[in-house]
Amino acid sequence: MDWETFREQVSASLADYFAAQRLRAGAYSPAFVELWDHIAVSATGGKWMRPKLIYLTYQGFGGQDWRACSELAAAYEMLHAALLVHDDVIDRDFVRRGSATLGAVYRDAASEQGHGADVADHAGYSAAIIAGDLLLTGSLRLAGSATTGHAQSGLILATVHEAIFASAAGELDDLLFSLGRASPGMGDVLNMERLKTAVYSFEMPLRAGALLAGVGSESADALAAVGRDIGVAYQVVDDVLGTFGLESVTGKSVESDLREGKRTILTTFAQDSGEFADALAAFRDGHNQVEDVRDVLHGLGAQDYALNLAQSLVSDALGKARNLELPEYLFLELAEICDYVLARRN
Repeated sequence: MDWETFREQVSASLADYFAAQRLRAGAYSPAFVELWDHIAVSATGGKWMRPKLIYLTYQGFGGQDWRACSELAAAYEMLHAALLVHDDVIDRDFVRRGSATLGAVYRDAASEQGHGADVADHAGYSAAIIAGDLLLTGSLRLAGSATTGHAQSGLILATVHEAIFASAAGELDDLLFSLGRASPGMGDVLNMERLKTAVYSFEMPLRAGALLAGVGSESADALAAVGRDIGVAYQVVDDVLGTFGLESVTGKSVESDLREGKRTILTTFAQDSGEFADALAAFRDGHNQVEDVRDVLHGLGAQDYALNLAQSLVSDALGKARNLELPEYLFLELAEICDYVLARRN
């Protein structure tokens, strides 16, 4: 099956699931039906990296049950949607990919009813938490359906559970680092970024696709290690784009990470610099612009350090992939993804 056909099949799996839940919600309340409409919208768009990795791995190892593969890919895409919805609450964001979030819909509705900003924000965050919980449940249900009767069903389902578990650990570290509860080093920040992003976006999709195709656990683990390096490199580049990217391209504010005190590879690299500390404090107090902070980071070499680190991680990933003697098709596709990670602009 080619990628575009598979993608359509995954989209159909998601659409069928949302339609069934919307119908089911009708027995509860009209508001619940409306929420499911918004949930379905929140699960669209994006880069479809997780389904693509599952597809490539499953096809590369000769998988044939495309219904099961599409449901598993849909499960991971739904998990991604759930984590993004919850992440927007944690980061107090009402914009995602340049568009209003699900939470923003309920915030704006509360504002139109005459509620103040605090109550409206609370309404938005509350609806987003509920929606994220429903998406997590849906992800697990789809994964369970995909693996029914499979000889390695337990191992495949464990990848979804591990993805959720690791992401929660990464989100907690991210929160606590931003509060200054600890003084993390570069290794701590890289581990946080791995837990928050790489595990569920790269490691576990590769492992799940391999297991679904019948590959043994040891080989699937080795493939996941390739995904770990690619995933961390992806997040390192994301850090760079979050500060030095173009908002019109990334759809993400270049100020939010700095203003919220987020620990990134860039800020960790510069954390011992008095010049950076002064520039950051002035920016947060409104005495200078984000461009002033970026100039300091650039002058210190933080951007170059991060990009070189991403390049090194990608090189490590490809080295591990070569040692695995993967099917040529799969290796070439992973190499192409590595090129994308380093070259991406959004």
